[in-house]
Amino acid sequence: IGERPFTDMSSLIQALAKGIRPYLHTPFAFFGHSMGALVSFELARYLHRTANITPTHLFVSGHAAPQATKYDEPMHRLSDVKFLERLRELNGTPNDVLQNKELCTLLLPVMRADFTLCESYRYQNGDILRCPITAMGGLTDPFVSRLKLHAWNEQTKERFVLRMFPGDHFYLRKQQSLLLRVLAQELSY
Repeated sequence: IGERPFTDMSSLIQALAKGIRPYLHTPFAFFGHSMGALVSFELARYLHRTANITPTHLFVSGHAAPQATKYDEPMHRLSDVKFLERLRELNGTPNDVLQNKELCTLLLPVMRADFTLCESYRYQNGDILRCPITAMGGLTDPFVSRLKLHAWNEQTKERFVLRMFPGDHFYLRKQQSLLLRVLAQELSY
């Protein structure tokens, strides 16, 4: 909470790469959901470009492929009241948090920074990843369609798999055991 939140992808990726580099001497995979999908993807590209290190697998969940990403109405520019209303609609933040004014005051800058980071992100053509990608999403996700998830296949020269789960954008809460089985299956492929 005392740290300044990241609001641009490039700075975040450089900081993450520096932080995890000592641990990349053994095989590793990345999993990212929603904003984490973009972060995982860009981190994988950065590591490949700067250190010739590639994850064994990239799992992306609940986010359109980077080349298919488009934000119609930037949330990060909304007033606090409208921003909190929109968070409630997204159904990802517990109501107990949204109803606690002190907690919202503490978390609002961090959540707004996350949305700023995503909404200011601009995909740049670059190297296609040399690791398998598994894209995952909820069957009833109102924000990310099967088509937008399938577009991740353009980002790999290796195997691509699309997996859809019962549920909405936050399907992984209720489908945790199924999700873990899929991850284990894909990692042992």
